[in-house]
Amino acid sequence: MVAMLLGLGNELAQGAEGEISIKGENVTHGYLNNAAANASSFTSSGFFRTGDQGKLDEDGYVIITGRIKELINKGGEKISPIELDNVLTRHPAVSEAVSFAIPDDMYGQDIGVAVVLKSGEKLEQDELRKWIADKLAKFKVPKKVYFTETMPKTATGKIQRRIVAEIMQKQDVPKAKL
Repeated sequence: MVAMLLGLGNELAQGAEGEISIKGENVTHGYLNNAAANASSFTSSGFFRTGDQGKLDEDGYVIITGRIKELINKGGEKISPIELDNVLTRHPAVSEAVSFAIPDDMYGQDIGVAVVLKSGEKLEQDELRKWIADKLAKFKVPKKVYFTETMPKTATGKIQRRIVAEIMQKQDVPKAKL
């Protein structure tokens, strides 16, 4: 059985986005000798919390929209970095893009994006932000755009979001003059 749950286990209606949770005979019922993992991974009704965010479409198929831990929490608004990545890579000058949370004094977190441009293309941060603003809600427009030549990837070619975020944010750290 698959369900989309909110918070502590309230089941959501079909089409609503929540945490993908599963239970059944083929799903483990817990971790051996690990009460803390059991408490955080299972609901009181026995659903295993996958950590994935998604929804059930009208035919009952699961659509994965992101990872709960990767969501950007901008002043209480939960933003899926996968949604941003998909929009960014539709820009004609963009070859690759990855979105991530950056610290923000006002909102707690804001949006940073790292972008690799296609060969021979030029693009400014403000131009890309304006283009995104025409495609997404205003609160989803990135605060900071980092341009880079390459992105670290896994052996299967997946961009390593966490590592990219760390590398890009190091660029913002002021360096002491010697």
